[in-house]
Amino acid sequence: MYKVFGIPQSRAFRVLWMLEEIKIKYEHIQLKPGSRDVKKINRSGKVPVLLDGEEILTDSSAIISYLGDKHEKLCFPRGSIDRARQDAMVFRIIDEVDMMLWGAARHSFILPEDMRVNAIKPSLKWEFQKNIDRIMDEKDGKFLMGDKFMLPDIILAHCGRWARSAKFPLENENFNRYVKLCFDRPAVRELIKRTS
Repeated sequence: MYKVFGIPQSRAFRVLWMLEEIKIKYEHIQLKPGSRDVKKINRSGKVPVLLDGEEILTDSSAIISYLGDKHEKLCFPRGSIDRARQDAMVFRIIDEVDMMLWGAARHSFILPEDMRVNAIKPSLKWEFQKNIDRIMDEKDGKFLMGDKFMLPDIILAHCGRWARSAKFPLENENFNRYVKLCFDRPAVRELIKRTS
């Protein structure tokens, strides 16, 4: 059985969501990032961490891609053009959306106080909104890869919820509807109910 380490208020939520979507049993151990127990399994102290037998995997995007490939769900076959496009979307979300949110978080409460630069946050919020607008303009279907929910949707929808709690601009109504559509899925509703 898989073990997932990390609190649901972190990117560990993405891994938990993926496991719920593909209907795989797992054990969830709620550990905060940077805690001594997390550092025992991941020296960086970052979460999520997935334990698959004796194997330790880190990084939410890498973990959900591994799970998708292993269980052949929510992703296109490796080596296909569709998979290359899926991977490109994942990398784009990480570069253009997730990193804006992470940058703001770092300058809000993660970095030492004397290293935080509050003045950077407006530019991160502006870039986030511009990138969301472009992704939504290019989206062709209900979801990012068409009309079928896939693993890039987990990452972007999670970023949408993160953006709301971080008070990022959410003026794009198509994006708001998209995030709601993703979070209305039975798997994620069940996960929220269980982890709240």
